[in-house]
Order: sequence, then C-alpha cells, then structure tokens
Amino acid sequence: MRLDKLLAHMGYGTRREVKKLIKSGAVEVNGAVPPSPDVHVDPAADRVTVFEEPVRYVAHVVYMLNKPPGVVSATVDRRQETVLDLVPAELWRPGLFPVGRLDKDARGLLLITDDGQLGHRLAAPRWAVEKTYVVEVDGVLTEADVRRFAAGMVLDDGTRLRPATLEIVARGPRSMARVTVTEGKYHQVKRMFLAVGKAVVDLKRIRIGPIVLDPKLPEGAVRPLTPEEGAALRAVVGLEEKRR
Repeated sequence: MRLDKLLAHMGYGTRREVKKLIKSGAVEVNGAVPPSPDVHVDPAADRVTVFEEPVRYVAHVVYMLNKPPGVVSATVDRRQETVLDLVPAELWRPGLFPVGRLDKDARGLLLITDDGQLGHRLAAPRWAVEKTYVVEVDGVLTEADVRRFAAGMVLDDGTRLRPATLEIVARGPRSMARVTVTEGKYHQVKRMFLAVGKAVVDLKRIRIGPIVLDPKLPEGAVRPLTPEEGAALRAVVGLEEKRR
C-alpha cells in the first residue's frame, strides 16, 4: 500500500495533507524518512511512525453508538446533528457511515463502520439479520397483535413485511413490548404497530444480530466493538473467512 494512502486511511488528513506531513520529515518507515509519499509499505511488516508515534493499521473499524433521540442517521446534514458528529476525534477516520438507520426520535443501538461490504450485507434482505427493539405504545397489546406480527403484514400502501416476533412485556393504557424483525423498511416498526391500532411512544433498538447494546454505554457515546463482537458480527453475514 502507498504510504500516503495508508496514512490518509488512518485519519491523518487528506492525501494532500498527508503528503505535506511526509515531506516535512514527521513520518518514518522502519526508522528512516521515506524518499517520497508514494513509497509502498507493508502494514503488517513495516513500522510506520508519525512524530515518533507508531501507526497501528486497521483495515476496517466497527463502532457501537448508543444513539440519543434528536440525532439523524446520516453522514452529513447542514441543519441537523448527525450520528457521525458524535464520533470522537480519536476514533474518526475517513469513510465512516451508519449501518441502516434509526428514526430521528428513536434511540439505542446503531453501528458505524467504514466497511462497505459488511454494511451492505447487514442491510441486505438475503442475510435476514435480526434487529430487536424495546417499544412503548399507546394502547393495550393483545395476543391477536402477536399473531398479526407472526403472520407477516401487508401495510396499507401494499408493502409486504416478513413475519416478526412480538413479545408483550406489559399491558395497559401504555403497553411495553419487544419486537424482532429481519428487515429494515422505512419506519417499519412504527407502521407495524399502527397497523394494529397502536401508536409508538418510545422506540429503542437493543440488538443487531449478535451485537447487544452495551448497558454501560451512555446515550450519545461511541465505542469500538471488541474483537469477539466484530468476529461474531462478520460471521453472521458470512465474512469470517475473509477477515482472518
């Protein structure tokens, strides 16, 4: 890999900024200042430093965000705060994007990565990755609602949904439930509850495939997945062999 590409990939600046950094003498490869920014290095074998600090190359990252309400699931928005705005500087790198989306008023687990193949597979219908939500609704949930979810729904606009699992946690004027789906249609969970006559009051995602929202992670905070979490996530979409 070209040295300037490696450093840009690791967040040391744009390619132009990285080239200036290399020409300034701040970068060394195996203890020597490289002759040019386009010199090739082996991230697994060569020791690259910037201002004498080693560069630890990681091909791709996956972060867990505990999304707060009021933040949009987008890479950029001129008027509103986005989930990428919550990524701290020390974790920032080019190419980050949210995997799927959570509505602006929803909260909970959102994955952020720079791995396009992983993001695509997690969202693709073929892999049917489960997503679990804790939901508060206006109205009394019934066993008939459970059966409607399990049978698969056709919404008013003709959208066909796969079967989903509805577990009633508490019944009352405000009911609590867990719902698990294997797709991510637009406003899907809210529209499913509206189809059985209940409006969603609060929506929190707590699981994506094998990844469960860390109860110790505060709202608005981001952390990298552990190696075990990352391996489990890639395995569920058939990428484990390619990432070893």
